Amino acid sequence: MIHSTFAKFSFAGFLLVSAGLVAGPSAAQTTNSQMNGLKLSNDQPIQIESDQLEIREQEKKAFFTGNVKVVQGTTTLQAGTMVVHYRGEGQTVTQGNADIEKIDVAQKVFLSSGTQQATADTGYFDMTQQVFVLEGERVVLSEGQNVFVGCKLTVQMNSGQAKLDSCGRRVQIQLDPKSQQSN
Repeated sequence: MIHSTFAKFSFAGFLLVSAGLVAGPSAAQTTNSQMNGLKLSNDQPIQIESDQLEIREQEKKAFFTGNVKVVQGTTTLQAGTMVVHYRGEGQTVTQGNADIEKIDVAQKVFLSSGTQQATADTGYFDMTQQVFVLEGERVVLSEGQNVFVGCKLTVQMNSGQAKLDSCGRRVQIQLDPKSQQSN
């Protein structure tokens, strides 16, 4: 069953961007934040839809192409293509026992979780290193009226540590003061 292929991976909680992403003046090129709610889990089923699926067992890859949509709980990932790289002798995607190494997504990547959203040109999830990266000419993260723009978002999935790079330009942040929670 294809749905169980991703049992070791969860898209839930990928974007827990908050107003706390703001750093001091040295943040002209990079902004760091702690995304405490980011975590991996396999407690919810994952639905995957695409126009086409091609499995290349010899290469240990599964190619999802055309209108790819992955849903787990309140989190949705959409892209034009998604390639799942897996490993292990006797491991197959079709039996649901594949050990996933990396997932590549491309062609207008959109990620939504609750009130948070991100868009990018490409992205990947390195399951071995527990790193999630979105890249593009303009990587946009938003939560309500708060918007963060850069060219590369790197999230350490184990710790929730996140970094937004500008790639030679400047990181742009627009914050809505009304979004701050009262203490």
